[in-house]
Amino acid sequence: MKLKVILEPSEEGGYTAYVPSLPGCISEGDTKKEALENIREAVELYIEPVVDDMNIVPGTEILEIAV
Repeated sequence: MKLKVILEPSEEGGYTAYVPSLPGCISEGDTKKEALENIREAVELYIEPVVDDMNIVPGTEILEIAV
């Protein structure tokens, strides 16, 4: 899955990262790398309940597409 991430310098230092398509999905880090690692984890936690709640019928295909 590909998502657009906005990475902004924070006034207090470090960086804030958020995903516009996932309301409330926001994280931060002291470096760009740390902020991106943290937002990746935040996205995984954000979408985890959705995946867990899916009722998948046997024979169903699950595909990923990039848009």
